[in-house]
Amino acid sequence: MDTVANDIADALEVNSSPERIPLSPLRKAIAARMTEAKQSIPHFRVVADIEMDELLRLRREMNAQSAESKVSVNDFIVKACALALGEWPAINSHFCDNEIVQFAQADVSIVVSIDGGLTIPVLRKAETKTVQEIARELASLASRAARGQLKMSEISGGSFTISNMGMYGVDQFDAIINPPQVAILAAARAKKKVIVVDNEAVIRTVMRVTLSVDHRAVDGAIGAGFLTSLSAYLEHPESLLSEL
Repeated sequence: MDTVANDIADALEVNSSPERIPLSPLRKAIAARMTEAKQSIPHFRVVADIEMDELLRLRREMNAQSAESKVSVNDFIVKACALALGEWPAINSHFCDNEIVQFAQADVSIVVSIDGGLTIPVLRKAETKTVQEIARELASLASRAARGQLKMSEISGGSFTISNMGMYGVDQFDAIINPPQVAILAAARAKKKVIVVDNEAVIRTVMRVTLSVDHRAVDGAIGAGFLTSLSAYLEHPESLLSEL
């Protein structure tokens, strides 16, 4: 009997009335895909703290001007990632057997929690959309995901993934790459921190992001460069509205 079986047997002796929950087809699919990704992809991670005060101010102003078209922090993150992917196309790629496939457009996958698991709808050509357009499209995708109404074409073929757990109060986390993509961004909550600016202690709202990258396809300097570009866009959010 292996170690896992021994542990289960020991637990059953201590607690004789556990609830047994069969794996749903969705849970089985998630388990198989994440096991494959974790075992076969050599992950490395790059972490950055991004000041969000200007973005939060701009978001408040935009939402105050429009009662119907609200934008979230995540909408800005999607737009910023799409533009940064244009600067760092090695991140906007698939690793396929003996070649790397780089994409010209940013088809950004967004991790969405649904009953019993996760789904990952794709926002196509995110770099061409305004923040407001991203907000409307993501709201529609999330709503239909919750009802199980997404088409296969809407959850496949993404070139990069974002997993945002800031709404759950998470300070930092790592995400597992969604193959055949070569990177995934984990975004935590934005919270007040004391940081040093020009040798002075000041309070800023800071969001920690972690980029998990496939080292078979991408090296550390490129991952760091992507986060530098992402930070610049989010810390100067007017640059995300240049198309309006």
